[in-house]
Amino acid sequence: MKTLLQLNSSIFSTAGQSSQLADTFVSAWRASHGNGKVVLRDLAREPLPHLDGERFQAFLARPEDRTPAQKAAAELSDALIDEIKRADVVVIGLPMYNFGVPSTLKAYFDHIARAGLTFRYTDKGAEGLLRDKKAYVFATRGGKYLGTPVEHQAVFIKQFLNFVGIDEIEFIYAEGLAMGDASREAGLNDARRALKQLQERELTPISA
Repeated sequence: MKTLLQLNSSIFSTAGQSSQLADTFVSAWRASHGNGKVVLRDLAREPLPHLDGERFQAFLARPEDRTPAQKAAAELSDALIDEIKRADVVVIGLPMYNFGVPSTLKAYFDHIARAGLTFRYTDKGAEGLLRDKKAYVFATRGGKYLGTPVEHQAVFIKQFLNFVGIDEIEFIYAEGLAMGDASREAGLNDARRALKQLQERELTPISA
């Protein structure tokens, strides 16, 4: 049985355009995986704590040395790591806020980046341990940034996912959403066309 993990990071939860594009893909994925499982993590409805000193030390400490608060922090991180380890497919709804990723998504990344669990250091550098997964990223932006010097967001997402071992990544973009009605519709239509092509290429509906 295949498992899909959906991460929505819009501050508007399911009302966000990135969430809605991701939902469209996930619905098609369900239709093509009759016995597939979908796990949804909505980071607006259930935000994770941001990384602080005690939480970071909890990740480093031996289990027997952790304080009760550190034990709880480590257990949350362990649960998130187990969740993504079980996933065959990862879908990320990714709005752009102030040129970067939502802070809730960064907090999620901080919880799953654990040496020895999702990556390890070798004499040849870091090696990701979350292998044999594919990620689909639905990126929505108010402006137009593709191909410009300020396109930092996609670079960061690729770098992080590669770091933990996910190197098969596909992006769908909807840009210009805050540049007037015509630009918004054009950006969403571009994304819908790309999404349709993606579904036709990679998802085969199950026959009735």
